[in-house]
Amino acid sequence: MQTSLAATPLMEWPRPVATKRPAAPLLPMSRAEMDKLGWDACDIVLVTGDAYVDHPSFGMAIIGRLLESQGFRVGIISQPDWQSAEPFRALGKPRVFFGVTGGNMDSMVNRYTADRRLRHDDAYTPNGEGGKRPDRCTLVYAQRCREAFKDVPVILGGIEASLRRIAHYDYWSDKVRRSVLADAKADLLLYGNAERAVVEVAHRIAAGEAPRELDDIRGVALFRRVPENYTELPADDLDAADEGARQVRGDVVIRLPSCEQVEQDKEAYARASRVLHRESNPGNARPLVQRHGDRDLWLNPPPIPLTTAEMDSVYDLPYARAPHPSYGNAKIPAWDMIKTSVTIMRGCFGGCTFCSITEHEGRIIQSRSEGS
Repeated sequence: MQTSLAATPLMEWPRPVATKRPAAPLLPMSRAEMDKLGWDACDIVLVTGDAYVDHPSFGMAIIGRLLESQGFRVGIISQPDWQSAEPFRALGKPRVFFGVTGGNMDSMVNRYTADRRLRHDDAYTPNGEGGKRPDRCTLVYAQRCREAFKDVPVILGGIEASLRRIAHYDYWSDKVRRSVLADAKADLLLYGNAERAVVEVAHRIAAGEAPRELDDIRGVALFRRVPENYTELPADDLDAADEGARQVRGDVVIRLPSCEQVEQDKEAYARASRVLHRESNPGNARPLVQRHGDRDLWLNPPPIPLTTAEMDSVYDLPYARAPHPSYGNAKIPAWDMIKTSVTIMRGCFGGCTFCSITEHEGRIIQSRSEGS
């Protein structure tokens, strides 16, 4: 069950002929838009804390258009009222899964200043209006999705989920919190640049597999037991020099200090963080496991980086490159800032202590071609 460095080319997943349909002008945000497209239901509904801007600088646009290119009918629920589950039923019951993201920024960074004062504006909201997303909105949205349709899988992604994938220090509450996957009660968490993972997850769930069976996909975190054939290397012995880094033949998993340990011991917390960063090279990373109460949180190795051709294909998808027309003449400050910019690369080799790029995007540089 060891994950592999081999990867199906991103745009070569087999798709039934029946799913081939023209791209939507914009991904629908209402039943009326679905009706115009002739859809009776969405296969996948993406819930986001940002306004929907159909441009590849916005995560939900990339994931939505990529899944659309795979033959799925994708709808967007943008900045829903989280006071009840009703807004999460707006597009009906998705046939494959709910995808939940806090948006392009961690929602707590978006809502609060460094001295914990509430911000009154939001660059990712029409007219910069503040208060359109809750604190820790990935948690809230996931719970509302579950309330709306209990039997639909809920998949977490985006930077808020990615950076909170293990037990982590929460600056705003000044304490260590559990993995966001535990608190959200979602089925899977996809961390890092998740194009490969989300495409495979979508195809396999659509083919009838349960989320718990997707434990061999790189870039996936889920709760599961450690298989009996795996050798555990401990990284929770504070006197161990190798921190579970020694090479052992066969299937190996590195056990991080537990959630309860890192809550009580700053050195254990630092060791867990160090090992997480060390095991970020997709070429040699091993799975990680961290105890949360009576369950094990399992993290597969990071995703295989996109090739230049694959990255070109992602940015060549048929984006409208504009905000959804339902916003009318409202200005979205983040869109105004980014609309003339071009993404050329991802990843950073540096691993600077003040920066989260390597923890989210990884150390491997991925770049587009000059023509793209």
